[in-house]
Amino acid sequence: MNIHSRVFVVAGMSLACSVVCAGNRESIARGPDGKPNLEGIWTSGTLTPYERPATLGDKSHVSPAEVASQQQQAAENFLAAGHRPNDVGRDNDAFIDHDLQLLPDGQTSLVVWPRDGRYPIRAEAEKTRDFNLHSADTYETMSQWDRCITREPTALFPVIYNNAYQIVQTAAYILIQAEMVHDARVIAMSGPHPDRRVRSWGGDSRGHWEADTLVVDTTNFNGAGWMTTGQNAGRLRGVPFSDQLHVIERFTPIDAKTLRYEITIDDPANLTSALKLSYPLERDSTYRMFEYACHEGNAATELILRGARVQEGTFTTK
Repeated sequence: MNIHSRVFVVAGMSLACSVVCAGNRESIARGPDGKPNLEGIWTSGTLTPYERPATLGDKSHVSPAEVASQQQQAAENFLAAGHRPNDVGRDNDAFIDHDLQLLPDGQTSLVVWPRDGRYPIRAEAEKTRDFNLHSADTYETMSQWDRCITREPTALFPVIYNNAYQIVQTAAYILIQAEMVHDARVIAMSGPHPDRRVRSWGGDSRGHWEADTLVVDTTNFNGAGWMTTGQNAGRLRGVPFSDQLHVIERFTPIDAKTLRYEITIDDPANLTSALKLSYPLERDSTYRMFEYACHEGNAATELILRGARVQEGTFTTK
């Protein structure tokens, strides 16, 4: 069953229109072909959780007053998680985004499908996730981010820092350069996907325009990594993706500074239904992307495995 038959209800459902729907469309820059010009730096950082908190039940949105109250609690939770000034043993405080906000429209989770705002993870995939997160038997059970290879299959999920993306656009290709792990996705605007035997970590992306929306269809994944690697993704972190993974993204400009980003993820081997997330990307002309340096020579991978062997009492220097 392909993504189109599994997610017809997702594509056709009517989501509550958030604040990002009420932009000034006349301010959208356009290229010579009349299509929106998406070039520039965009950011995705937010404190809105991936999954809807159980305490909110079936509430997809909350009131402005509730947003203000939850913003304070979310900021406190962020600090309580260990992100404190001058801490050692984790990301330096200077590199973490401390000014992240909840989505102002009151959206209670980045997941908008299923309707309960929860991940539709298969039980078998949850077992694999739990093993991945607690195993140091081999580098093969570590995430592709820990191994300095790449991040998510599309690398657009929000994390606690480095949430910027640079878009470079031509009529034939669109490139999305991610700040985190400096991945560069090249999206061809014509032609079919290659033979399914041609696979990679990021898959093959093909784009087309539907009115003012850029639609990107990505297949041909290698099935060798995790669906997401950031800790703030909660239960989805560590869930594997298979070579059946199929991703459809939609980039819709709302005004000169806002893109509505929607991603539909289908992987029948690991999800019981398609998964859809939606959140805005904000243009920031003042943001500067610097080189991202992962741990040189994958030193951390070696040390993690060595530490596990020491704990087991099997490590030897001979």
